[in-house]
Amino acid sequence: MITRFAPSPTGPLHLGHAYSAMLAYDMAMAENGMFLLRIEDIDQTRARSKWEAQIYDDLHWLGLRWPTPIMRQSDRLDSYRSAIDRLWHDGQLYACHCTRADIAAATAAPQEGGPTLGPDGVIYPGTCRPADINRNHSQHSAPTDAALRLDISMVARNFDDTSALSFTETGARQNRSTAVIDFTLADLARTTGDIVLARRDVGTSYHLSVVVDDAAQGVTHVVRGEDLYDATKIHVLLQHLLGLSSPTYHHHRLIRDDNGKRLAKRDDARALSAYRAEGATPADIRRLVGL
Repeated sequence: MITRFAPSPTGPLHLGHAYSAMLAYDMAMAENGMFLLRIEDIDQTRARSKWEAQIYDDLHWLGLRWPTPIMRQSDRLDSYRSAIDRLWHDGQLYACHCTRADIAAATAAPQEGGPTLGPDGVIYPGTCRPADINRNHSQHSAPTDAALRLDISMVARNFDDTSALSFTETGARQNRSTAVIDFTLADLARTTGDIVLARRDVGTSYHLSVVVDDAAQGVTHVVRGEDLYDATKIHVLLQHLLGLSSPTYHHHRLIRDDNGKRLAKRDDARALSAYRAEGATPADIRRLVGL
């Protein structure tokens, strides 16, 4: 078993991060496996070296260990570009110049009964989606001056392996039992829409990067919060389109505050550094998160 913890260095780790990291570590150690650390720093406008250093310090304090050198997403832009080029040449992507204001205006009056929010927020209404279903990008490189979206309707026309649309889940939603979760492209189109796979400013996205990186590191079990459960369908589809194998997924419960609100990095009161400053031990943190 190979698990991983992949934080972004954009703020201090809190109790929720500790729970996810320790759970992934415990699962790997129980199977004589390997626990990996990956730094997801594609957003260089928010990533800070001080937060990356704090991540290492906090995790070591918790007793976690991992092989080095670690994988850092900012070093892997060429790998993401190769994946984008493959999808672009297959005609699966299109350029989108819409701003957030454009999307908000286009979705101001959604159809009755239709969902408006997906894993990435407001579901894109398809404003820039090309009408030509026979487009061929094989002679052109993917543009870098626009966001690149996955054309779910185009994927559906070319998709010939519906059995690939499933993943194995062992986490909280299944009461920790194992289940095979099936889904369809019609479901994905309705609940997710044409997601961005490459942002104009960074040339990739969370969805693309996490899929490429998990495959590159040979991750067999993805352990993460249940808030990412719906995004897993996107990732499984991308794995199929890129010819990658799908890991087993374990979506765990979220650690919340006293009001039931999910913890965020801006909640400094729940930061590991705050507990450490007050004299807490790693055993105390395990008790607080229920491990």
